[in-house]
Amino acid sequence: MHSDHPRKLLNTLTTFLTRPLDDVMAQHRDGDPRANAFGLFLHTLKDVPAYPRFLSDQGFAVESVKLPADFARLPLMNKANYMQVYSLPERCSRGDLSRCNRLAVSSGSTGTPTFWPRSVVHELEVAQRFEQVFRHSFSGHKRRTLAVVCFPLGNWVGGMYTASSCWHLATKGYPLLVATPGNKTDEILRVVRELAPEFDQTVLLGYPPYVKDVIDSGLSQGVDWSAYRIKLVFAGEVFSEEWRALIGERIGSTDPCYDSVSLYGTADGGVLGHETPLSIAIRRFLAQHPEAARELFGESRLPTLVQYDPMSRYLEVIDGTLAVTCDNGVPLVRYHIADRGGIASYEAMLAFLREHGCDALEEYGLRPGDNGYPLPFAWVFGRADFTVSFYGANIYPENVVVGLEQPEICRSVSGKFVMQTHSDADGSALLHIVVELLPGQEPGQVNGDAIADSIRREVLRLNSEFANYVPAARQTPQVELRAFADPEYFPAGIKHRYTRR
Repeated sequence: MHSDHPRKLLNTLTTFLTRPLDDVMAQHRDGDPRANAFGLFLHTLKDVPAYPRFLSDQGFAVESVKLPADFARLPLMNKANYMQVYSLPERCSRGDLSRCNRLAVSSGSTGTPTFWPRSVVHELEVAQRFEQVFRHSFSGHKRRTLAVVCFPLGNWVGGMYTASSCWHLATKGYPLLVATPGNKTDEILRVVRELAPEFDQTVLLGYPPYVKDVIDSGLSQGVDWSAYRIKLVFAGEVFSEEWRALIGERIGSTDPCYDSVSLYGTADGGVLGHETPLSIAIRRFLAQHPEAARELFGESRLPTLVQYDPMSRYLEVIDGTLAVTCDNGVPLVRYHIADRGGIASYEAMLAFLREHGCDALEEYGLRPGDNGYPLPFAWVFGRADFTVSFYGANIYPENVVVGLEQPEICRSVSGKFVMQTHSDADGSALLHIVVELLPGQEPGQVNGDAIADSIRREVLRLNSEFANYVPAARQTPQVELRAFADPEYFPAGIKHRYTRR
């Protein structure tokens, strides 16, 4: 028996259930994030067997770290030098895996799947991020809400972590009923048809392309999404503001900054940040001003833009990639996530907007006076291995998808595609894009040339490398149309990849 577990859980749970979110965030605002991260370092050094061994193996003199200012000198940990070197129990508190009671598995998209244990105590901190979403974006404290978890269930992190966090909110008193059909479209639609009429709003939570499939399938079956006041929570993929507008139109959304939220989450660190009405309004401004976006983000693609609580997830930028420090079943101290991205303070972001002529964001959907908590911003791009290089230009899925989301195109296509580069009979390079059609659409009935031209036009607008590197004669991609859920390129139930080598 772990006799300290009930006391620790009771204290943490009592604080979560009884303390208003505004009070928690006010305390965090006055805290010192780096000193807090330094405290986690000291705890990990003392309590986690693998960590002092890791520092020694890295040749790092731990006695040289005396103050929070020394924190940035600590070596970065990652999967290769930490997770795959030391056993899972050694990476846990007191070297005891049984002190955790939940388990998640990373997707394994970059290698062997990794186990990530946690406890309810760690989960409650992430539940506060869901509370921010449900309270400030969806007014879930005042509206009876049906939450439908559309992430796959099982050991994969998305479904169970999301369901648990929503259950914690319901326990706190939010008028929230949580349904867990997982990624079963027919069951999701059955839940919505039977239960959504009993609630003020319904929230669908899942991966963006899958939620879109659910919405499109419902429309094909006569579901009137607008009748259910649908809200959306996404994770796992970057999407464009055109895509947000397209989905909003299909569910009857009229409030783009308050009807959907994207989470930045990982299996190892939980939810690191999330979109807020303010960050969405800023992103909508940047989507219409690509030069300003390139200046801010340094790339010709629009990343996910979130706000984060640095007292919960302490983020750093290392050579244009992100590292996080946070407490989990496996504590992370300067853990290199390797996601390309960046961070900016709240004040710096607002100053950047003013410098680019944006003094107010109401025209982009933000309600007057709603600036939320003064939290810093983080941005994260899709993984670099989802790009293709064509004539030396990096072409990103985030560029191509905008071409598929134009009004004259989106009525025929699902939004999924696969990019490849080929050579023609003369050995000249070709950009080949396989595009998935909507259910009921057949390749012979859809104008592939119009789709190719739309992609060319939008990639030219968004990607200066493409415009300057690729010869004009090669800028129009070769488009191949495939039926919905084509087993070769778009198999159902499998996480989609946008590139093939």
